[in-house]
Amino acid sequence: MRYATTSSMASLQQLNMVLVLPLLSHSFHHHHQPSITKRNANRPINRRSSRFIFKPRSSLSLSSQTSKTETPSTSAYEFPLQLITNLCQSRNLADALILLQDNSQDAIGSDTLSSLQRKEAMGLLLQACGQHKDIETGRKIHEMVATSNQFSNDFVLNARLITMYSMCGSALDSRSVFDSLKKKNLFQWNAMVSGYTRNELYEDALMMFVELVSNTGFKPDNFTLPCVIKACGGILDVSCGQAVHGMAVKMGLLGDVFVGNALVAMYGKCGFVNKAMDVFDFMPERNAVSWNSIICGVSENGFFRDGLELFREMMACEEGVTPDAATLVTILPVFAGEGDAGMGTLVHGLAVKLGLNQELMVNNALTDMYLKCGYLSQAKILFARTDNKNVVSWNTMIGGLSTQGYNNETFDLLRKMQMGGDELKANEITILNVLPACLEKSELLSLKELHGYSFRHGFEYEELVANALIAAYAKCGSLYSAEHVFNCIDKKTVSSWNALIGGYAQSGNPWKALDFYLQMANSGLRPDWFSLGSLLLACAHQKSLYHGKQIHGYLLRNGLEIDPFLAISLVSLYIHCGKSASAQILFDKMEDKSLVSWNAMIAGYSQNGLPDEALVLFRQMISYGIQPHEIAINSVFGACSQLSALRLGKEAHCYALKALLMEDVFVGCSIVDMYAKSGCLQQSQKVFDMLREKDVASWNAMILGYGIHGHGEEAVELYEKMPTFGYKPDAFTFIGLLMACIHSGMVEEGLKYFDQMQNFHRLKPKLEHYACVVDMLGRAGRLNEALRLIKEMPEEPDARIWSSLLSSCRSYGAVDMGKKVAEKLMNLEPSKAENYVLLSNLFAGSGKWDDVRRVRQKMKENGLQKDPGRSWIELGGKVYSFIVGDGLSPNLEEIRHMWRILEEKIKRIGYKPHTDSVLHELGEEQKIEVLRGHTEKLAISLGLLRTAKGETLRVCKNLRICVDCHNAAKLISKAVEREIIIRDNKRFHHFKNGFCSCGDYW
Repeated sequence: MRYATTSSMASLQQLNMVLVLPLLSHSFHHHHQPSITKRNANRPINRRSSRFIFKPRSSLSLSSQTSKTETPSTSAYEFPLQLITNLCQSRNLADALILLQDNSQDAIGSDTLSSLQRKEAMGLLLQACGQHKDIETGRKIHEMVATSNQFSNDFVLNARLITMYSMCGSALDSRSVFDSLKKKNLFQWNAMVSGYTRNELYEDALMMFVELVSNTGFKPDNFTLPCVIKACGGILDVSCGQAVHGMAVKMGLLGDVFVGNALVAMYGKCGFVNKAMDVFDFMPERNAVSWNSIICGVSENGFFRDGLELFREMMACEEGVTPDAATLVTILPVFAGEGDAGMGTLVHGLAVKLGLNQELMVNNALTDMYLKCGYLSQAKILFARTDNKNVVSWNTMIGGLSTQGYNNETFDLLRKMQMGGDELKANEITILNVLPACLEKSELLSLKELHGYSFRHGFEYEELVANALIAAYAKCGSLYSAEHVFNCIDKKTVSSWNALIGGYAQSGNPWKALDFYLQMANSGLRPDWFSLGSLLLACAHQKSLYHGKQIHGYLLRNGLEIDPFLAISLVSLYIHCGKSASAQILFDKMEDKSLVSWNAMIAGYSQNGLPDEALVLFRQMISYGIQPHEIAINSVFGACSQLSALRLGKEAHCYALKALLMEDVFVGCSIVDMYAKSGCLQQSQKVFDMLREKDVASWNAMILGYGIHGHGEEAVELYEKMPTFGYKPDAFTFIGLLMACIHSGMVEEGLKYFDQMQNFHRLKPKLEHYACVVDMLGRAGRLNEALRLIKEMPEEPDARIWSSLLSSCRSYGAVDMGKKVAEKLMNLEPSKAENYVLLSNLFAGSGKWDDVRRVRQKMKENGLQKDPGRSWIELGGKVYSFIVGDGLSPNLEEIRHMWRILEEKIKRIGYKPHTDSVLHELGEEQKIEVLRGHTEKLAISLGLLRTAKGETLRVCKNLRICVDCHNAAKLISKAVEREIIIRDNKRFHHFKNGFCSCGDYW
């Protein structure tokens, strides 16, 4: 290979004046590499390596230079050339071209440009055309050069032509100029490599470099290598980058600051942060780009704290490097990612101090930082004060509003952007930023407008836009449109399939999601973590344990079970399918349990009717030092509600206050519900009144609270207030309202509100609403009306409705109707023991013992067993449970002795055992003994033993309270002068002074 001579090295310095070097990009994408270790803190950051014998040249000016022998006198040189220079600086390139053409003729006069001046002027114009992307003017200058015998083969001008075309984005024209040259030197080769790299044609740049070193005698220099190294980073080929790194070492160019900067950026972009740090630490000379590159490389690979430390070192280094706009644009996303608005604000102050706050890209980065840190008002102020907004400015603000859920403001800002002229028209990024705001059916029209805009501008076929459109249509409930967009994609990637599979999985059509997954597999594409996560979500929604286990098996076979996202998805699947034990096993296997995994388990236990386990896990979470967020604390309140564990609920309430979680509207709603279901209706009302921000769910919780306590009038009053406060009742509001009417005997009012729901509020009743009305009519003895309503329902009645009517038939002794209702119920749920118990009780209440024995024999043949009666009471933060027939309860003899004392007291004021409550074929004395063992009596007795005089007792039970226990509780409240609150499986009973709040209607 023939190397460049000394004269060619001089020519190389001349090339420095005509090549526009590409700045290293700082917008790197995260590329995971597991081989990252913490930087050696003992390594001296400013150390100079003695092995560098080559002292790097300082960066050369891009301004034109000429030799002393060629430079004419100032008076003969300046006038036309200075005018052209001024016109270029003012972007008036057309006039500069005319002046060049007028002064380039062979006319006689002092203002005519000399040959050297013409070359200088053409070079200046070409440079300006590239900077301002004026390719048309550039083509005219190209024509002047090409038709000139004097300049057609000029190395410098042809290099500038190549660079001009590449800066204008036309690499094809650059290559055409290059190929047309009869003679080439390193100028033109560097210009081509640089041009390809600038236009992100990285493979072409590398091929050009290979051709340079293989087919020419030119030696790559410190302009060639940075471009080639950047190309290696562009295709994330670290092996190629290392090869060029080795070449730089052999050629003695490793000490050049441009080469070093390029290597730092390349290694960072490829995820090799250690290697980037090694290059950076041993650079003999560093500038702002060096620091920017390493900060960006470290931060983009997830080492945010190291990025911040490097920024501090940069500010304190002895090299006197001053942060520039690129530095601030590099470091601000780090603060945004960490949510550190305090440091971001300090950088904002630094920008003002350095005069960089007028830089548009700095303002855009500051706006983005404030948005991601949740400081919306500061972002809005900064955005409003930015005069020279570009598309990035608008996209940043629109994306921030969209991400934070300000949908109306997002669309308003988009409309304002569209009125800003052609230069501010929405692009692909704008569409991607706005689409997340399309979450509900109400946004479907806006979504279609965005789709139409994308179609007109050719964005629809961009993969990211197409995938986002699919996801948005799915969220807006238009799965047909989502599928249509998907079908229009020519080359479907895994991400495209994922968008559709995820859309169906999240939109209540899990079987369709599974079907598309099979189609994707048949097309030869392998699922990724998102595909599998979506499938697990679909199985969870469908409660399809069979398919979920198949996916679990696939994960095990492919070693994917340890993936945190998939592990949580598996936990969620088993929880939704009611397999809490399996979920717990998976949870225990997790090495690094995230907050999400704790939330999933605690919520799962609470939702699956295992409140004790939920509370145990919550305490374990706290003991590990993990601070719960809203989801976990809501689940704890739900568990306390199920147990009526008032003391634990109060402790959780205090924790929510200390952790500043009360501002969350869902937490407030959960506390209202917890107090209501723990029997503290007054406290529930107090919390409701104190909520700063209420939503419909808060009102619903309070109305339902009144309902289950039998305070029908209060529930109705609260419902009537809703519109005056700007709230519109929803379907759940009427569930609570109808429940209130059920437990207060307000049948006519309930029918009125049921009609109002349909005809005034235009809400279609669901099965839950019909079940409430059937229960309400049945409790009032209006069985025929209830049956007629069932027959007139637009939907097939479910088991809850028939079960409610059968219970009412038992209460009123309607055996014939009860038999027919039971037949319907058994067809729907033939394996549910509770249905057989209801039918048995129906027969037992009418003395039909043969029928009772027949039903119980049927239960025995089917292997069904009645759930035993259970009551529990919370004392001193501990829950004590009593189960019928369980003789192992601690202190049982002491409790039974207490009951005998109570029984004697209440007999004196009128208590007579109601033996009809015992639905067994026994003698009277035997029935009385059975009544003494009812669990709520045992719980009350323990409560009186363990509490102070006057303290309210709170008892819960899993079944409906019987008449005998109801009568006994009324009289006990009078005899011991205590309030006793019992929550059965239907409602609350407040016993006080011998009366019950239900008015004996339950």
